[in-house]
Amino acid sequence: MSGHSKWSTIKRKKGAEDAKRGKIFTRLARDITIAAREGGGDENANPRLKLAIAKAKAANMPKDNIERAINRGTGKLIDGEALEEFTLEGYGLEGVAFLIDVLTDNKNRTLSEVKRIFNKAGGSLASAGSVAWQFEQKGAIVLAGENLDFDEVFMVAAEAGADDVTNDDGTITVFTPREQFAAVEAALTAAGYTVEESELRWIAKNETEVPIEMAVANMKLMNDIEELDDVQGVASNLAISDDVIAAFETA
Repeated sequence: MSGHSKWSTIKRKKGAEDAKRGKIFTRLARDITIAAREGGGDENANPRLKLAIAKAKAANMPKDNIERAINRGTGKLIDGEALEEFTLEGYGLEGVAFLIDVLTDNKNRTLSEVKRIFNKAGGSLASAGSVAWQFEQKGAIVLAGENLDFDEVFMVAAEAGADDVTNDDGTITVFTPREQFAAVEAALTAAGYTVEESELRWIAKNETEVPIEMAVANMKLMNDIEELDDVQGVASNLAISDDVIAAFETA
């Protein structure tokens, strides 16, 4: 399994604990608000909003919170903060590339916080465009359930336009071009599969292998950045082996 998939598996485990504490509700609400602001409040006509709502429901976010976030985005509720979204680029240790998706009400504060974390770890923020070319954005659809027939999933996904399907210890993830994301998810749902998680991810075109201790340090850096409330997601081109995961989890 590639590094981005391994990191996503770690994040899902961590996200379940964060959800119990309500820690991610602020992020989810902001994502819903800006999706509704840009594409309207009808999730059936707004793929980004539909995705944001699905992620919120997966985290057991209360229905009232979801509706309030939608209304804030459409202007029905006038108590919203002015939100801005952008992507930061940076380098970790040993030249590992980072992309950080941000949604914030204070750009200067967020820049300062991210820069501080990079500097503390021995990395640095990078100029726009210096890192992004090393990534491409793809849809990632994680299917719920055990003992799914991989070949059957592959056939349904491929016919709908998916470009890769992976199986990590029984967890099947379907990857799609950004343009085919909604169509592939709809095809999988129509075929009777339950979607556990679906999101757009930055996927590295090539991964960078570094010594285990440097890989662990980069994973800690990723984790520290993701802890920031304004950060929606972090991607890197770090190659993550099972040995690296074991070292990270015991560090």
